[in-house]
Amino acid sequence: MEKSIELFVPGRLCLIGEHSDWAGLYRTLNAKIVPGQAIVTGIEQGIWAKVEKADSFIVESRIPAYKGQKLECAMDTEKLKTIANEGGFFSYVAGVASYINENYNVGGLRINITKMDLPIKSGLSSSAAICVLVARAFNVLYRLNLNTMGEMAVAYFGEQRTPSRCGRLDQACAYGVNPVNMTFTGNEISVKPLKLKVPMYFVVADLNSHKDTVKILGDLNKSFPFAQSKLDEDVQQALGPDNEIFIKKGISSLEQGNLVEYGKIMRNYQENFDKKVAPACPEELSSPVLHSVLNDKTLEQWIWGSKGVGSQGDGTVQFLAKDEECQKKIIDYLKKEKNMNGFPLTLKPKKAVKKAIIPVAGFGTRLFPMTKIIKKDFFPVMDKDGILKPAILILLEQLTNAGIEKICLVVAEGEKSLYDSFFSSLSAEYYEKLPEEKKRYEDLLENLKNRVTYVVQKERKGFGHAVFMCRDFCDNEPVLLLLGDMIYRSNQNKNCMEQMIDAYELCGLPVVSMHRVPKKDVVHYGIMAGEWEDKEQTVLKLSVFCEKPAEDYAQEYLKVATKKESENYYAVFGQYILTKEVFEELEQNIKTGKTSQGEFQLTDALEQTMEKIGMRGFLVDGRSYDIGLPEKYIETIKTYAD
Repeated sequence: MEKSIELFVPGRLCLIGEHSDWAGLYRTLNAKIVPGQAIVTGIEQGIWAKVEKADSFIVESRIPAYKGQKLECAMDTEKLKTIANEGGFFSYVAGVASYINENYNVGGLRINITKMDLPIKSGLSSSAAICVLVARAFNVLYRLNLNTMGEMAVAYFGEQRTPSRCGRLDQACAYGVNPVNMTFTGNEISVKPLKLKVPMYFVVADLNSHKDTVKILGDLNKSFPFAQSKLDEDVQQALGPDNEIFIKKGISSLEQGNLVEYGKIMRNYQENFDKKVAPACPEELSSPVLHSVLNDKTLEQWIWGSKGVGSQGDGTVQFLAKDEECQKKIIDYLKKEKNMNGFPLTLKPKKAVKKAIIPVAGFGTRLFPMTKIIKKDFFPVMDKDGILKPAILILLEQLTNAGIEKICLVVAEGEKSLYDSFFSSLSAEYYEKLPEEKKRYEDLLENLKNRVTYVVQKERKGFGHAVFMCRDFCDNEPVLLLLGDMIYRSNQNKNCMEQMIDAYELCGLPVVSMHRVPKKDVVHYGIMAGEWEDKEQTVLKLSVFCEKPAEDYAQEYLKVATKKESENYYAVFGQYILTKEVFEELEQNIKTGKTSQGEFQLTDALEQTMEKIGMRGFLVDGRSYDIGLPEKYIETIKTYAD
């Protein structure tokens, strides 16, 4: 039995666009209906679990919410469907397990819920969170190769086997604590991650009242698919064209960091909903408790905007606080004056990558005897600007252009002086004899000297060990890792490092660069596989790494299909963005002596991180050039400047 893995899935909050998911579904019957759109985010509260393979399907927990109850059922589709159809505490997990068992070749699972701080029945989709957690557990442990959209679909169809009738936006929690723009066109769903400019401090509060979601959905659905009255037209207008405008403005204000404008959009959205949608279900959507809170003058001093949550009604309310202090004041006020429990949701921009690591401590034995007198990263290469440069200078220039502020070189003992001399100032006489364009490079070296720091690797214990030695330099911030014997050239205006940073800022997970290689060459590379996350097929949700696989193994287990070709193989391009979780795995491997081929490998830590929090592969629009092998170096100097 495999070791257990830990998973976390958050609840979700629909910021703007509730009801648009099912409304957009009606496009299958009425093409004039505008596609639904929503801005949805995972929240900080959620469900934590340890999962492992088992002979049957088991869900258990010691947390109070479970009251000592335990589900244990054979992996039998009909038995699990029966549990799901009965409703109740375990119906959701049973529904997903039944769907998985019916459609995939899997065994059982043991799921131990270790923590849950997600409010139940509050419009934050606790049911979707547990459904996604079960789908993800099967996906990871049985290597089903589902991308995030695939996990969402499994969770949705599993929940549909329960008495609950969730919408398609609920499973956005699969994307973690990240805001996304979801579009619903008939049965089709697309998801686009959003990039925040500034932190956003929300408060979400339970109104301690009652709402009948089934009645709300039943009444609103009467206005579809074809409008029969002015009321129907208003509902379709609000959930279609009006909603589309609000979403467009909302995305713009989020990505520009204009919180004042976003607050106005929240208020305007609520006003439009109350005017055009609420009359279709006045018993539930008149929402007296919700509106008493929305109109509370005391709260005005601390907020930019506020609106209802989920299906609306007297269930839950959301506020956009002006800052972190106001966020706390809102929570305190609601508890003291209204006996309502509020909790914080803080959305933060992904930390821009400002640091980079380049390990250069290797002996360079494949280039001996030249490397006896010159380090391979100082081997000359003609750059595309016509200037002959040491390879490492090409890397350092590109890092600077990508916005990297601090660079750590991992050097061997006794070699730091070589780099110090490279960055040291020329004599005045030498400097004056340089042509103007070469003086610019001397000035650049002076600038780089202030960006570069060193870590000395006294013992060569593997690539993973070299990277781990930079842990203090990284200080829990994301870091760009390059290989010291590779240089890169982009096919677009953004260099390869900039492309990687952009990919990280959208997904917020560790990223491994990729390039396509022929099947006959897979034996020379680390090969990765998974499922595409985006329509452009540049971002891969990774499910497996394999170091230098045989051709037949790669063909069976590692090929990735694209729109154009059914068989593609992707190797590491030579760049990584690592997060603190990767360094935590490296530390654990070093403490426990976990090695591969006698060394501490980065790949092992990446695989472990991939299982726990996920990882993305990014198809770089560019080319990498090897300077670590004689024949490859000759090819590089012949072609790099072309």
